[in-house]
Amino acid sequence: MIRSSIYIVLGYLCGSILFARLVPFLLHKGDVAAQSPDGNPGTANAFLYGGFWCGVLTLCGDLLKGFFPVYLYLRGRDAGACGIELAFVIAAPVIGHIFPVFNGFQGGKGIAVTFGCLLGLFPDLGPALVLAAAFLFFSLVVRITPHYDRTLWAYRCAAPGMLLFVKNRYVILAFFAIALIVNLNLRIGRENREKCQVRVLWRH
Repeated sequence: MIRSSIYIVLGYLCGSILFARLVPFLLHKGDVAAQSPDGNPGTANAFLYGGFWCGVLTLCGDLLKGFFPVYLYLRGRDAGACGIELAFVIAAPVIGHIFPVFNGFQGGKGIAVTFGCLLGLFPDLGPALVLAAAFLFFSLVVRITPHYDRTLWAYRCAAPGMLLFVKNRYVILAFFAIALIVNLNLRIGRENREKCQVRVLWRH
């Protein structure tokens, strides 16, 4: 239990490191969150307002801060033998990113960090593939715009997908918690709400 608690705290603190603020500062790109309409310290704004390398480094940082706490926690252990503490370890970096202690609990959306946490379950890539499939479906088959609505529906549809394709109940529980937090955060965020549009791309 002590080991699990350490990794939960470590995951939250890692998640609280906002690379969309750190990387632009190191590259002298200014505050990309302040330059954006939604004020989001995330990967998308790092690309848009900081440039290619700023975005790439931010993306890598956000993926890795989710990956390492989960991967190190599971190293040498069977995820199937873990208890409910596994769910907290998986969710902690995402919670840290959305509510970072180092930034007044005002963070990003948590998409890249979610993928990092799910990839931390390696060699089990199933949960990450389910979420990736949901995003690809709503980008390449039935395209939902803007990105705000696409993210909402990707997480919502990935949740039942986890029930179908993921066996570990604590991984499923972790994703449901993450999906709920991401959805609530998007709902209360200050991003401009454009009209949702749905296009079936294979018909064109």
